Amino acid sequence: MGKAAKFDRDQVINQATDLYWQKGFHATSMRNLQDVIDMRPGSIYAAFGSKDGLFKEALNNYTQMGIAHLNRCLEEASSPLEGLKVFVKHIVISTKHGAPNGMCMLAKTISELTDEYQELLEEAQACFKKMECTFADVITQAQQCNEISAEKDPIKLARHLQVQVAGLRTYAKACDDDKLLEEMIDDIFTHHPF
Repeated sequence: MGKAAKFDRDQVINQATDLYWQKGFHATSMRNLQDVIDMRPGSIYAAFGSKDGLFKEALNNYTQMGIAHLNRCLEEASSPLEGLKVFVKHIVISTKHGAPNGMCMLAKTISELTDEYQELLEEAQACFKKMECTFADVITQAQQCNEISAEKDPIKLARHLQVQVAGLRTYAKACDDDKLLEEMIDDIFTHHPF
């Protein structure tokens, strides 16, 4: 009978997610991981296969956290579009102050990795696409509630929203005016293409 793992896998993945989100893949050393997740390299390799394996789990964890957060916003909002707007305001404005990094971990990863890390790049792209599809599902719900014209393509609107969110999160790192950021987000939902 094999030994049971002596660590909380979810906790380790959450800690690694925060570290990778803060520093990026390349700037996160095995020593950084050891210090943050309190595991030796041999244990990391045994549990996750490699630094890359742990990073893949962190990317997926980050994506699932985003989807769970969006779902909470939708549950508390009066409509699908309002829930989506609340979510965008939170990830643009609140994360700039209270998250490991105000940038989207997926966008940061896609811009950081080269073809040398093709497998990790593809994983980040797949996670990015998963968020896009989740946005499209919410947009479809908004169409069913007559908040958005049924003639609009949910996938195109989701892509547009992804681009806007990535740009706003970058802009927010250089902007101290949260009221301006709120206005810019409101503009996304009140003007073309929504």
